[in-house]
Amino acid sequence: MTKTNSEPKLASAKHVYQELRNMILEFELYPGSRVTETELAELFGVSRTPIREAVQRLEAEGYLSIRPKQGCFIRDLDIGRLMHYYDVRIALELLSLEKAVLFMQNGQLEKLAADWDPQTQPGRSESSEEMEARDESFHIRLAEGGGNLALAEYLLDVNNHIRVIRRLDFTENMRIDHTYTEHHQICRYLLDRDVAAAKNLMVGHIKRSEEFAKTLTLTQLAQKRIRARSRR
Repeated sequence: MTKTNSEPKLASAKHVYQELRNMILEFELYPGSRVTETELAELFGVSRTPIREAVQRLEAEGYLSIRPKQGCFIRDLDIGRLMHYYDVRIALELLSLEKAVLFMQNGQLEKLAADWDPQTQPGRSESSEEMEARDESFHIRLAEGGGNLALAEYLLDVNNHIRVIRRLDFTENMRIDHTYTEHHQICRYLLDRDVAAAKNLMVGHIKRSEEFAKTLTLTQLAQKRIRARSRR
């Protein structure tokens, strides 16, 4: 790990939390690796108090585990557990479509469709992080558009657990192209109030990401990490 610039703003637990979370998502802290509060305090140039607050929050969110007298262990890549989250995600997404087809106005859906029109796709300029954030925003906007804010919150929670995989999925140009096409078509189906077609496409859309997750190994993760960085 490379020592960060020790500036006053680094003293906040919020900043440490955000930086550590990003390091886990970017595999700068590798699955299964061990770090101590002392090492992290030195890395960020802060006392152990904000480190302790940050790692406790990360543990609650499932990014790491804290073992007394041993340190913090970055979560392992548990493919079986990831599949459980994908099952829940599909159920939530289908409910989201049921709500959206009933309550989203045409203007909202047309705006969302335009944002994902393959003809206006911004080429290859988007990083995997930017693309993952845009993709997540699409699904959250559908959930919020249906009027069920609790549904949107649950989707965000599920996404927190699979974001590491979804981000790596967007290192492939073909996957990005498919995402634009499928998001746009889902909106068109909703505009036609054809919820069955929208659901069918949504399931296929998510299943492709799920199948990608099933193929991952730690070696592939390392390779994907290098490729993701090369897109920046």
